Amino acid sequence: MKSIVFLLLLFITSVSFAQNNYIVKTEDGRKVLLKADYTWEYIDAMPKDAPKKDISEAISVKDDACKLGEGFEEPKLNNKIQSQLKKGRATIDDVKAKVAKDYNCSVEEVVLISASEQKSKGRYQFCANGKKVDYKRTGFTIIEAGKLF
Repeated sequence: MKSIVFLLLLFITSVSFAQNNYIVKTEDGRKVLLKADYTWEYIDAMPKDAPKKDISEAISVKDDACKLGEGFEEPKLNNKIQSQLKKGRATIDDVKAKVAKDYNCSVEEVVLISASEQKSKGRYQFCANGKKVDYKRTGFTIIEAGKLF
């Protein structure tokens, strides 16, 4: 009887500790999702204490900021790398969605100008809302180049 109770308790505790993902808070109040494949990503991009800026003031739209010639085609990316990035939501479509959200425009208005990528990292230059912007990817984390957080 004791061995059955012991095995039952062992099974219950092992199931409770077998969870894949953990959500933790950083010192500045942001939430981070720690994944089982040793990657992480921010759940909320802005800390709670940080003042929120009006995005319309931050973006200055210039018509001549990024002129693309007639018949401009976006560069083709490596399909093998893109398929590997699909599990972590870091494909070029996901990066474009983040750029569109950050610059308050639609995904169709975001145009990839240049890209340099590997499996573990990548750098992208976009034309979003009439402005050239640089983004970088480290693992599955996508941030604007030049920003720490």
